[in-house]
Amino acid sequence: MTQANEGDTVRIHYSGKLTDGTLFDSSAGSDPLEFKIGDNTIIPKLEASVVGMTVGDKAIIEIDATDAYGPRLEEAVQNVERSMIPDEVDLTVGGQLQATAPDGKQLILTVLEVNEEIVKLDGNHPLAGENLVFDIELVDIIIAA
Repeated sequence: MTQANEGDTVRIHYSGKLTDGTLFDSSAGSDPLEFKIGDNTIIPKLEASVVGMTVGDKAIIEIDATDAYGPRLEEAVQNVERSMIPDEVDLTVGGQLQATAPDGKQLILTVLEVNEEIVKLDGNHPLAGENLVFDIELVDIIIAA
């Protein structure tokens, strides 16, 4: 049986849960997640867990918050003057905005509160501070050339 190795492109079906069992993402009902091992396009510990697996293998992968989306940082929650945000921007609580940081990096901000004067925005990833559990199944290996 062929094992998945660094440089191979693989496809996995997965479900991602919080430690309390709350489902936050899944490939159920859709195409498997495809990624190249070593490209760091997904959570590194999840990517590394596929190495050595063969098609049909299943695993449960537990990932600490620090190895997933990092700790929740209170300094990433900011109040912005309402007048600084264009009127056409949707400021629905729970909605997300895209902004550009001074260094040019794109940021996704979650709207926490809105009033006539202030908009409270959260720059943390929605899963920051959460330990994650992934149920995965390797469904395909495309061997690196």
